[in-house]
Amino acid sequence: MKAVISGIGAISAAGLNLQENLFSMKNGKRNAGPVSLFSTDLTYPVFEVKNFSEKTEMEGMRTFCLAVAAAKEALKDADLLPPLSGFKAGVCLGTTVASQLNDIDFYSAFRKYGKADLKPVERFLLGNLSKALAYLLKANGPSVTVVNACSSGTDAIGIGLSWLRTGICDMVIAGGADELNRVPLCGFGSLGILSKLLCAPFDKDRTGLNLGEGAGILILESEESYIKRGGKPLLYLSGYGTAADSYHLTAPHPEGKGLESAIKSALSDSCVSPMDICFVNAHGTGTNENDKVESTVLSRIFGENIRYFSTKGYTGHTLGGAGGIEAVFTAASLKYGWIPASAGFLSKGDEIPLSPVLLNTSINGSFALSTSLAFGGNNAAIVIEKV
Repeated sequence: MKAVISGIGAISAAGLNLQENLFSMKNGKRNAGPVSLFSTDLTYPVFEVKNFSEKTEMEGMRTFCLAVAAAKEALKDADLLPPLSGFKAGVCLGTTVASQLNDIDFYSAFRKYGKADLKPVERFLLGNLSKALAYLLKANGPSVTVVNACSSGTDAIGIGLSWLRTGICDMVIAGGADELNRVPLCGFGSLGILSKLLCAPFDKDRTGLNLGEGAGILILESEESYIKRGGKPLLYLSGYGTAADSYHLTAPHPEGKGLESAIKSALSDSCVSPMDICFVNAHGTGTNENDKVESTVLSRIFGENIRYFSTKGYTGHTLGGAGGIEAVFTAASLKYGWIPASAGFLSKGDEIPLSPVLLNTSINGSFALSTSLAFGGNNAAIVIEKV
């Protein structure tokens, strides 16, 4: 069984909604700069969502606010209005930061003064992203927050598909969200994989990734539910695959065994072959090992004519939100019939077997693939279909 994608919504540094994101990508706008959300001595460029403020009652829960913004757009696109209590509606979102790192102010103050305001702790206790969104939308189905490093958003979408297939839900709000935060900025910096330049996925002179923030949400529905509401399906989530490398804590397997297995599982789950895929929205972080392994695997599975790209040159690496945002962009590309140039790419080195698309490119096909690679050897992929 495949699931209807009845609504999509996205927010990132490239735009406050899907159309703004697509405009930035179509016109090569890269909205990166120094961090302004928190103080830091680190000078790496980041992709920060500008002109976006948290609601007063949600202050300090930026990831949740980003998720709400994308979810509201997706619900509007699906012609749905909360409350969702009339449906068997579940919520499954991926994240890494969520609201779980927003208690740092408590520890800082307690260490310095021996006492501290408990509001950051309260935010921490309220920080289950999916449960908070389910409460807001009055969704009465299951709510699960997936924290599986940078494959979290894609894994959340895959779990949502399983809920529809088993009849647990007739509708799922699925995707991912993450905010910029001092902890991952320092952590990725200490790993030596942040670039002081704008990231250049798959380019021979790439020097690392840029962090970003945002959210991407899909409304997944059973075909029966969507048609009953008067909808005519256009996009489907056809399949999902996941696999682990079991190789290294932060590096992918040199031969990409886990990624290859995840992609092949997603294709099999969708009952399609590699030749049916018209483009791949790659994970494409701009780090040396990720890009080398991913491009090699794509070449091995799809051959030299596959069109692929990375959108991280427009959004930065949004960690647990990446899979959700890129799923939305993949669905939108199928819907509108074009894919963006892979921002930052100029030329490939010998270790990259295939060049990503250099220009905005028209596409004409029914199936597309979106991939995610993550620390811990996690790999995930989904297939999206246009009818």
